[in-house]
Amino acid sequence: MFVKVTSSGGRRYVQLVESFRDDQGRVKKRTVATLGRLEQLKDGLDSTIEGLLKVAGRAPSPSVNVPSATFESARALGDVWALTELWHALGFSALRKVFGRMRHSIDIEALLRIMVFNRLCDPESKLGVLRWLETISLPGMAIASVEHQHLLRAMDALVEQREAVEKVMAGLLRPLLDQDLAVVFYDMTTIRAEGLSQQPGDVRQFGMAKEGLVARQFLLGIVQTSQGIPLYHEVFDGNTAEVSTLKATIDKVIARFPIRRVIAVADRGLLSTDNLAELQSITLPSGRPLEFILAVPGRRYSELAPLLEDWHRTHCLGAGEEVVGEVQWQQLRLIAAHDPHTAIEMHERRDKAIATLDQQAEQWANKLQAQEAGQRKRGRKLSDGGTTARFYHAVCEAHLSCIVRVDLKGQWFNYAIDEQALEHARMMDGKLLLVTNAGDLTPAQVVERYKSLADIERGFRVLKSEIEIGPVYHRLPDRIRAHATICFIALVLHRVMRQRLRDAKSDLSPERTLALMRRIQHHRATLGTHTIAGVSSMTPEQANLFTAIGVSKPAKTAQLTLM
Repeated sequence: MFVKVTSSGGRRYVQLVESFRDDQGRVKKRTVATLGRLEQLKDGLDSTIEGLLKVAGRAPSPSVNVPSATFESARALGDVWALTELWHALGFSALRKVFGRMRHSIDIEALLRIMVFNRLCDPESKLGVLRWLETISLPGMAIASVEHQHLLRAMDALVEQREAVEKVMAGLLRPLLDQDLAVVFYDMTTIRAEGLSQQPGDVRQFGMAKEGLVARQFLLGIVQTSQGIPLYHEVFDGNTAEVSTLKATIDKVIARFPIRRVIAVADRGLLSTDNLAELQSITLPSGRPLEFILAVPGRRYSELAPLLEDWHRTHCLGAGEEVVGEVQWQQLRLIAAHDPHTAIEMHERRDKAIATLDQQAEQWANKLQAQEAGQRKRGRKLSDGGTTARFYHAVCEAHLSCIVRVDLKGQWFNYAIDEQALEHARMMDGKLLLVTNAGDLTPAQVVERYKSLADIERGFRVLKSEIEIGPVYHRLPDRIRAHATICFIALVLHRVMRQRLRDAKSDLSPERTLALMRRIQHHRATLGTHTIAGVSSMTPEQANLFTAIGVSKPAKTAQLTLM
């Protein structure tokens, strides 16, 4: 049975019709009832429907007015929530008092927090920070009113209050120090700077970058504890000599932190005859000399090889594991560590490179001889001078110019293997050489201290990759210093997160941790006149990460599950 609308004489009628089969089995339709004219039933149609439902024994359907619904774009919450909690837990909110004395109409501490979090979550330019703010829900902060000029004014305020800011940060970091023996790791890196303009007091100078290119840059020096916590940073001109920065930096660290003893551990760039004399002349405020552990650059290995011949012959030949010893050099301790496995790898790599060069040289020599004999071969004709230049270039690329001696002045293509240099190189394979004036440390302790320096190198990689400190597009020296300070604070948060994740036995990096937390989002929907806000449900893995870094989880009364 069904409802049918029929037309007759220009009028339309609503009929109740049923289908049936006649005696011959054919399907036919017949009108059971005519409900009336369609235009007359429109007003009373609801009552007719309800009556039919009652006859069928079914309850009438309640009338539902579905309100209109609007949904805002989801905003990332989890990562900035965790960083905000960590910011307050470490005491960085004390910076609010520093900037509160300046009577700014903007919240400097909040703007500084925004720029620091941006370096960790999604590094952008200062204009890019505004775009990033449109995608996040930052707890306890009205971000809609933040403008580009506010960020720049906050950077200027950071430089104006630099001494007070560094004092606050020293107070935050002081509990993390070992006051009985503080081993300070100091290293510098180059940061690329863009722009051609010249400013008064410009720190952007042309110098040799770590990548081996001459570029406009500035130098960033960082002092770090043996636990990997950054203590202090300083910006220097891009053409500054590293050793000239050490004493002033150490003096500032000593003044800010209650350290009784300092052992400066630095890489190969600081070791030269002049630098050693200058380092030995440095006296700390306590009256004690500055102690240091410096790596010996490889170019000086040939100079030191004779000192190590007896020790190498006695302890290194046939060794199955790392051995450590020491000899005297220029009234200092020369510590040597020999790793036999690394030595074997270096032997094999060098022998393979020399064999490849010998094979290439033999091919060229045979072709030269064939040309002299009047034989023709495919390819361009060789000359002795051109072959010598090409072979010397190949030798230099293999870093074997001190072993494979190419005769650059001879008339004919000729080279020889310096067997004594090769023997010295084989003797120095697998060795780490360190110079120190720390008298009470065993050779093994000196090596252990230096190997920890690799951690500060990883910190520089974090600055350049994850935090993206460079290239820097600011032109004013104070803005560059402010940018470096923002990145330094971001590095402190990164290191604390990493340390807490390690303590919690988590194998996740801070970058991966923040990426997982970023999936926790804030949602907002409007149903009619009512607005509903909530946080997406978190997985057990995400909940464990909040516990691992020691911060509370996002808490909202309404939870919206991600579909």
